[in-house]
Amino acid sequence: MRKASLMVWIVSHCAQGHYAHKLLNDLMENYSNALRPVEDTDKALNVSLQITLSQIKDMDERNQVLTTYLWIRQVWHDAYLKWDKEEYDDLEMINIPSDLVWKPDIVLYNKADEESSGPSNTNVKLRYNGEIIWDSPAITKSSCVVDVSYFPFDWQQCNLTFGSWTYNGNQVDISLGMDSGDLSDFVENVEWECHGMPAVRNVMMYGCCSDPYTEITYTLLLKRRSSFYIFNLLLPCFLISFLAPLGFYLPADSGEKVSLGVTVLLALTVFQLLVAESMPPAESMPYIGKYYIATMTMITASTSLTIFIMNIHFCGAEAKPVPYWAKVLIIDYMSKIFFVYEVGENCTTPESERTPLYPEEPMGDKSCYHDDHFHDGFYYTDSDPNKYSNGNGVHHHKNHHKRQANGNTNSRHHHYNNHNNHASRLERGDAKHEPTQRYHHIRRDELDYQAPLHPLHLQHLNGGFKEQILYSSEKIQVPACPCCCPCIQHKQVVKNIEYIANCFREQRATCIKVAEWKKVAKVMDRFFMWIFFVMVFLMSILIIAKAS
Repeated sequence: MRKASLMVWIVSHCAQGHYAHKLLNDLMENYSNALRPVEDTDKALNVSLQITLSQIKDMDERNQVLTTYLWIRQVWHDAYLKWDKEEYDDLEMINIPSDLVWKPDIVLYNKADEESSGPSNTNVKLRYNGEIIWDSPAITKSSCVVDVSYFPFDWQQCNLTFGSWTYNGNQVDISLGMDSGDLSDFVENVEWECHGMPAVRNVMMYGCCSDPYTEITYTLLLKRRSSFYIFNLLLPCFLISFLAPLGFYLPADSGEKVSLGVTVLLALTVFQLLVAESMPPAESMPYIGKYYIATMTMITASTSLTIFIMNIHFCGAEAKPVPYWAKVLIIDYMSKIFFVYEVGENCTTPESERTPLYPEEPMGDKSCYHDDHFHDGFYYTDSDPNKYSNGNGVHHHKNHHKRQANGNTNSRHHHYNNHNNHASRLERGDAKHEPTQRYHHIRRDELDYQAPLHPLHLQHLNGGFKEQILYSSEKIQVPACPCCCPCIQHKQVVKNIEYIANCFREQRATCIKVAEWKKVAKVMDRFFMWIFFVMVFLMSILIIAKAS
C-alpha cells in the first residue's frame, strides 16, 4: 500500500513538472521583460511595497549613515503572464528567475553608499492570474540626520524613502502593503531600541518633471541604550567634577592644590575628546559636551581662585595688615559660619576660653608693684619676707605697698635705693649667704624705661644664676630700679635690652599678621569649597533633568 501511494505521488509530481516546463515555454514564447506589462499604456501599474526590518547593523553618528538589513516584498500584476490552470493540471504557481520578468525599478532615494544597493536577484513567484511576488533581502545604507543634543539619552528618526527611479506616478503607482514596517522578525540591537517603523505614501512634484512621483517613506524610531555611556562617560565625569571643590579643602602647605586642579582638568579634556570623536561636527552640541565644558570652566575658575588664595596664605612680613572689614566679615563672622577654628577649638568652645588670634597683656595684679614677693627691687622665692629684711620684713612689706600707692616716682626712687644697698652688700661680700633671688617680671610696655644693671649684678647674673631675658608673658629678670646710672656700660645694657624687646615685638606682630592672613585664606577656601560643591550638584541635576 505504501509503495502504491509513493508511486502515485512521484507520477503526479512528474506530471506537474512536465506541465510547469510546458507552461514556462508557453509564457516566455512572445514575452518581453523590457516593457511595462500593461494592456493599456495609459493606465498605471499598481505596485505594492512592504518592508520588513530584520536588523540594525550600524549607526554611524559622525558620518550620519544608518546601515540596516531589510526584507523587501514587491507585488504587482503582469497582464502577459496569465494562464488557465485547468489546461496545466491545476498548476496555480511557479517559481521562475526574476531576470525573466519585468520588475519595477524601485530604489532607495536616500542611500548613502557609493555602490548600487538594491534587492538581490532572487526568484519570483508567478501565479496563474498574473500576480508576481518578489521577496528579496537587501543591506541598505541610508543617510540619517542625527540630532545629538540629548546624547546619550537621545531619540533618532531615520527615514527610508523608496520610489521608482524612471516611472512617474501615472505609469507606476506605488502603494503600501502595510501601514508600517514589519518588526516581527527584528533582531535586537545592543546599542539601539526600535520603537516602531511607521510608513507614509507621498506624491512628490520635482522641478525637472511635470508628472507626479509617488514614494513610500518609512520612519525608523530609534532610542539609544544609554547604560554604556552612563558608566563610561557620565559617571566618571560626575566623580571627577566633585574633586574640583575638594581642592579648596586641601591644605595650602601641601603644595598640591594647583596640581590637583590641573590633573582634573586634563582628565576631563580626555573625556571631552572621546565624546567629540564619536559625535558629528554639527552645530548642535550634546548636553554631555556642554556639561564637560561647564565642568572644565568651573575647574579652571577654581584653579585660578586657588592660586589667588595661596598668594593670600603665603603673605610674608612685607604684607600689609588685614583690613578691618576683612577681620570683621571674614575672621569674625564667616569663620563661624563655615566652622573654621584654630587648633584645639571647636564650635562648642566658649568665646571667653578661645585663644585670641592677637592676645593682649593687660596690666594686672601680677605686676611688679603688686606682687607680695617683690621687695627692694628683687623677687624673692620664699614666701616669708622676714628672712631678707633684717627682722623688719613685715613692716617693710607694708611700706612697700604704701609707697606703691603714692606714685611711680617715689616707688622707683625707693626701689633704686634698695638696689644700691643690695649692690653695696654684694661688694662687701655680705650677700654670699643670701638665698636665691629672682629679678622681677616686667611687662613689655615697661621696657620703654628700665634701670641699668649694676656690674656686680651682671657678674652675679652670668656666673651664678644664668637667668634668661624673656618676652611677653614670661619674666624678664632685670632689676626694677628705674633710676639712671651714669655708667656708660649700664646704658649700653639698657639699649641692648630695649633692642631685644623691640625685636620680639616686631616678630610677634609679624607672626600675628601672617596668622591673620592665613586664617583669611582658610576661610575663603572653605567658602569657595561649598560654593563649588553647590555648583557641581546643580549642574549634575540640570543635565539629568534635561536628558529626561
